[in-house]
Amino acid sequence: MELLKNKILSEGKVIGNTVLKVDNFLNHQLDIPLFNEMGKEFRRIFNRDRVTKILTIEASGIAIASIAAQYFNVPVVFAKKYAGRNMDSETYESEVYSFTKQQSYKVRVSKKYIDVSDKVLIIDDFLANGRALLGLSDIVRQAGAEVVGAGIVIEKAFQGGRKLVEEAGVRVESLAIIESMESGKVIFKD
Repeated sequence: MELLKNKILSEGKVIGNTVLKVDNFLNHQLDIPLFNEMGKEFRRIFNRDRVTKILTIEASGIAIASIAAQYFNVPVVFAKKYAGRNMDSETYESEVYSFTKQQSYKVRVSKKYIDVSDKVLIIDDFLANGRALLGLSDIVRQAGAEVVGAGIVIEKAFQGGRKLVEEAGVRVESLAIIESMESGKVIFKD
């Protein structure tokens, strides 16, 4: 998606060789016109899949999943990282490792919100090591539902997450795939 790639090149900041800071338009301050175009693109890509729910993980995935959901006309469910007192006791739970935070944590979804009849599209802002997607896929499978695929805004191909996720049987579609980040520059995969 050229619009997204251009935004990454003009406003993204590379930190080291593994971190891309895009908080000024993707995961802190949000560029809603860009999100609308990304939502339309996810709808185009997954148009043949009869998506009934979109699943994401808090917090950065919620915004793009919500914008995309309006084009699918389906609800968004997000996996919670922390179980508060108001969380249902009946949940699907999986452990994920965050590349950004360098820690593992459990994510939970109430059993009320995903069931065996659902066809679930997972949407997230980044794909790095694939652990978040594997955890979300695990939750969908615990519910007996079907994962129709994963829509990713930015994939860092050099971190190997796609291979793990595809080996688990999940189709991955990314709007921008970064091959490498060297000397402060983003190199996109052709």
